[in-house]
Amino acid sequence: MRRRLKLVPDSTNIGFLKWRKSSMILSALLIVASFGMLATKGPNYGVDFAGGQMIRATFEQPVSLDELRGGVRVLGPGEPSIQEFGSAQEVAIRLPLPLGGEEGANAAATHVKQALAESFPGSRIDAVETVSGKVSSELVRTGALSLLLAMIAVSIYIWLRFEWQFGAASLFSLFHELMLTLGFLSLTQVEFDLNVVAALLTLIGYSLNDNIVIFDRIRENLRRYRKMLLAPLIDLSINETLSRTVSTNVSMLLALGALLAIGPDAIYNFTLTLLISVLVGTYSTTFVASPWLIWLGANSESFVPAESTGEGAYRSPSASDRPM
Repeated sequence: MRRRLKLVPDSTNIGFLKWRKSSMILSALLIVASFGMLATKGPNYGVDFAGGQMIRATFEQPVSLDELRGGVRVLGPGEPSIQEFGSAQEVAIRLPLPLGGEEGANAAATHVKQALAESFPGSRIDAVETVSGKVSSELVRTGALSLLLAMIAVSIYIWLRFEWQFGAASLFSLFHELMLTLGFLSLTQVEFDLNVVAALLTLIGYSLNDNIVIFDRIRENLRRYRKMLLAPLIDLSINETLSRTVSTNVSMLLALGALLAIGPDAIYNFTLTLLISVLVGTYSTTFVASPWLIWLGANSESFVPAESTGEGAYRSPSASDRPM
């Protein structure tokens, strides 16, 4: 009979919560560092959010960004932002929004394209995008509002399905994941565009799934082992779902890694943001969300009526209770 591959043995018994104080200190430091990165460097807003004009060009040979910046500066309405886009031959040129509305933007794009064709024979323009300042400010507000509402909706759903302690723990876990991801984006200056917002919304949904799996097992064990201390009970629940957590996240990381390596440039920001989010989310679900249940006073009385005092309700877990 063929044996199934198991990434996590059935006998795994890791005491995750013995590191809960250290993990909380680490998380607090990372959140403070993320706030610092957002306050000092800030996200590298793309044209979608900052407004302006984005010109994507491909050259036959790698070009000097300083040389290209100097040539574009004399043509554009302000200081250009130029960076590689996917490879050394592909460059993204971002310009402040010129005066004159759509006509001014089209004229500026035409001048840049003519200058590139004269200075770099064989180069081509792949795309030209223009977003007005009004549209970009509306996108910033709606993007931030969508993330906030998604986090609140997820927490309310978990609150209604479990108890308020679970909803509060989930909300802090989502806040932790979002802040660390935004801090990484600010540190690396990955372009923050609508694809990144889509990745952050995907992160919220993915974390909801992870949290519910572990919270459901914690609730089940609270019903079964009412006399068991909460910390070892949560450790038991995490270990019982660890095989599923590892298998799901490893599969996700392999898929995202492949997309990051050989996928199209159009979804590079989305893929990178989601990959970092999965790594942060795996840590957050285990070491951030679960310990909060202890500090918030979760207990078995929330799920089993106090008058249900049969002997079986007080038994301790045995080897036969381990998942097969």
